[in-house]
Amino acid sequence: MIVFKLPSLGADMDEGTLLEWKVKPGERIERGEVIAVVDTSKAAVDVECWQTGEVLELLIEPGCKIPVGTAIATLLEAGESREAAMAQSAAARAALPAEQPAGTAPTAPGVSPTRPRISPAARKRAAELGLDPAQLTGSGPQGTITLEDVEAGLPKATSQDRNAAMRQAIAAAMSRSKREIPHYYLSETVAFGAASRWLHAYNAERTPEQRLLASVLLLKAVALALREYPQLNGYWQDNTFQPAKGIHLGVAIALRQGGLIAPALHDVADKPLPQLMTELSDLVQRARSGSLRSSEMSDATLTVTQLGEQGVDSVFGVIYPPQVALVGVGRIVERPWVEAGELCVMPTVVLSLAADHRVSDGHYGARFLAEVRRLLQSPESL
Repeated sequence: MIVFKLPSLGADMDEGTLLEWKVKPGERIERGEVIAVVDTSKAAVDVECWQTGEVLELLIEPGCKIPVGTAIATLLEAGESREAAMAQSAAARAALPAEQPAGTAPTAPGVSPTRPRISPAARKRAAELGLDPAQLTGSGPQGTITLEDVEAGLPKATSQDRNAAMRQAIAAAMSRSKREIPHYYLSETVAFGAASRWLHAYNAERTPEQRLLASVLLLKAVALALREYPQLNGYWQDNTFQPAKGIHLGVAIALRQGGLIAPALHDVADKPLPQLMTELSDLVQRARSGSLRSSEMSDATLTVTQLGEQGVDSVFGVIYPPQVALVGVGRIVERPWVEAGELCVMPTVVLSLAADHRVSDGHYGARFLAEVRRLLQSPESL
């Protein structure tokens, strides 16, 4: 029997609220499929299952707040006896607090007789705002709660409480980072003229929806540089550095209701720029609408924070544990520059690196930034 536990969806997550089951007992689930929707302090997240098997039991009732690591479901492995597995599942259920186990009434998973009807968009928005759908009145067909019902039922204090919870979660993670990680910081002003010219020519031949942003070039350059400097791409766990198998860049995204989230853009070094642009746009949209997947919340191997759109020249970030590095990107701005012995005006960008001294040193980090700089001088190679 496979016991599926609530995974950690980030260093700042200690618990979550089960919003909805996406499976029911007897269904077969494949690796990577969404098994449930869980609300965290930052977003409603689609939790993926990383085992394959038949759903045996759902152990948690929707609406329950549960700590990370709590058993929430059991799966039957191929060839396993249902009777023997049910006995083990009963033991897992017995270990749960009385208010958390799912009932045994023959209703569809995640749906109780008193559970209100609510549209998917309204459910996600309610989760994003921390609203209980049971406290809302539906104006849709058969009393279904609509997105407009959610917005109309939003008390001002609820939004403030949600934002306060997010600030507390961010503060806890960043305090842990500064307390435990011996940071060192480096920065370099990089010529962005070649990249700007290439980007302008590329976009001039394409429709608006096909055009690229400078941020995609920067992400790709960072990812390719990490191939050469893998000690910045991974995690500090169990008092040792564990290099990551893939290059999944956490992208810092400011949320409309306040706060910050940094979901992962997967396999950045291996994808062409147009695909990365599409995936980045989709990631930002879903992050702000509260529809991220658990792998996007937990897989980031290095975070990139870009604050150039806010008009700052540079940013020196705090490493998001258990990662061991963070790259900061400032605004692209024209500066006096000497090129080939001549004074000119050059578009430039300040890149910064915050890194963990337990894993690398300043010389290694400086070489990494130099590699990012080199890659940006040949944007066609990205």
